[in-house]
Amino acid sequence: MTGPRHADRPSHTEGFALDPDILEVAPGTQKESVQGWVPTLATDQELRLALEKAFDYRGDVTITLKDQTRIEGYIFDRVAGPSLETSFVRILPKDSSQRQRIGYDQIAALAFTGRDAAAGKSWEAWVSQYWEKKADGSQKLSLEPESLE
Repeated sequence: MTGPRHADRPSHTEGFALDPDILEVAPGTQKESVQGWVPTLATDQELRLALEKAFDYRGDVTITLKDQTRIEGYIFDRVAGPSLETSFVRILPKDSSQRQRIGYDQIAALAFTGRDAAAGKSWEAWVSQYWEKKADGSQKLSLEPESLE
């Protein structure tokens, strides 16, 4: 014995328009801006949280080591181990192509010094710019990315 086919079942959407705003079940989130932030690294937890944000950041950071060496660059990887001694970040320094590995236990300070390359770059902003160009009668409707320099 078989049940009714899916195509034979009454639609659960009869009488309802499929509006994506109504179907949305989770609110969107605002991206926190950390550009220019110099976090306090008083505890291990604060250091770990700041380095997670640095990993998500799409700009350069400046790491000051406990021996006062400063490294500015882009954090492209991190491994958060059970202790600071087993945790590290990997950074591509701004002035070198040599990747460096820095242990969490070597870090004295962190600053979000570089420009966030993704700041203001949302789908909504892109669509808004597109429609502005279209309304102005622009023939060139493709939007070119702005220079990072």
